[in-house]
Amino acid sequence: MTRFFFTLLLTTALQVGFAQQEWSLQRCVQYAWDNNLTVQQAELTTRNAELTTRQNQFNRLPTVNGSTSLGYQFGRTIDPTTNTFNNTRIGFNSYGINGSVTLFSGNFINNQIKQSQFNLLAAEKDAENTRQTVALNVANAYLNILLSEEQLANAQTQLELARQQLDRTDRLIGVGQLAGNARLDLEAQVARNEQLVIEAQNALDLTLLNLKQLLQLDPAQPLSLVRPDLAVAEATLVRNFTTEDVYRAALQSQPAVEAAQLRLEGNKLSEQIAESGRLPTLSLFGNLNSNYSSIAKDFNNPNTDNVMQVPGDPVTVEVGGIRQDVIFFNTVGITYPNQGFGDQLSENFGQSVGLSLSVPIYNNHRNNINAERARLNVISAELTSRQVTDQLKTDVETAITSFRAARNAYQASQRSLNAAEAAFADAERRFELGAINSFEYNNAVNNQDIARRDLTRAKYQLLFNLKVVEFYLGQPLNL
Repeated sequence: MTRFFFTLLLTTALQVGFAQQEWSLQRCVQYAWDNNLTVQQAELTTRNAELTTRQNQFNRLPTVNGSTSLGYQFGRTIDPTTNTFNNTRIGFNSYGINGSVTLFSGNFINNQIKQSQFNLLAAEKDAENTRQTVALNVANAYLNILLSEEQLANAQTQLELARQQLDRTDRLIGVGQLAGNARLDLEAQVARNEQLVIEAQNALDLTLLNLKQLLQLDPAQPLSLVRPDLAVAEATLVRNFTTEDVYRAALQSQPAVEAAQLRLEGNKLSEQIAESGRLPTLSLFGNLNSNYSSIAKDFNNPNTDNVMQVPGDPVTVEVGGIRQDVIFFNTVGITYPNQGFGDQLSENFGQSVGLSLSVPIYNNHRNNINAERARLNVISAELTSRQVTDQLKTDVETAITSFRAARNAYQASQRSLNAAEAAFADAERRFELGAINSFEYNNAVNNQDIARRDLTRAKYQLLFNLKVVEFYLGQPLNL
């Protein structure tokens, strides 16, 4: 019992220790790659493409098959070992091994191998693209959590400041420096700040749930993130990205573009594969076979124990004018034993080898249809490749425009916060001197809170948009 409770305590401690480990962005991304269902599905597609490639490569090898049959023949049948008619039940057994290898098929096998290799590379690029998309989604969710945590911390700080200001006002009212109704607006401000704290906590809970869902984690599992230094560098505010440079880099780094191009090359081979159907196919074949019959006799070992000479009907012949009867004797009583199973297989063993040539003459226009379908698939793949590159250019343009907009919004939020902080400092001094009422003071407080929240939101939006642009530049995703 003591050991049981010790084991239970140790297991619980390990679980708690694991749950309390902080998650970095890299750890979140790796965990998502290992557990996300979309990533797993992409990896299965890649493995299936690998199997297809291996199978097409193995098509160069010979095929060898064995066969056997066992049964009985009734009535007037041919003995398979003597090729004579027999009116009895015959048990038979046959064995065979046959093999063949394709020598020429209009380059069908080689082109199939090349096509499957292109498709395999495309599947690998698709899987890489899926991992990149998941990583970008995880990074977005990660930054949203950091934003929500910072917004919650700001809301809690503002609530504490509002409570302190209410306490200070109560003291001023107590010494007669302020009227009693001066605290009413401050009480309302405290209530509003409490509401903001609740809203910020709800937003944080939702962003945490979003990340847990991306990671396939239990929603009840605690999740604590590593908080890196996310100050906006001055260099970020002066960076200038051009659509041409980013798009050129994205064409080289984005796996979706490579996947579309690889599939186009694979579809081009489909035309050659279709044309192979019009050409002859030459194969080398070989066969080994033998059989057994239940009535086969061993004529090399006759049984003469009961041999006797039986006279036949006399035949009259004339020799020198004299007619004479001649009697011939027939040998009867010779029997032959059944031939053994092994002996029959050995004596009936046959081999054959040869070449087989198949020339397509007419097959319901199948080759023409296949060739036309292959040409349409090439056109479709070309359109898909163009769609991917056009969409990539659109995404790059959107990413750069969004980055510039976020940078402008961040700089505007900085100016707005500086002005709001200066206005609040002035209002705080004037309120303590009794020059303004609590309504005007709370207005300055709220303006500062709004400016601070806007700046925080603008900062994280700028950082995320920057990461998106760097993603198209092929740079690693990190904070």
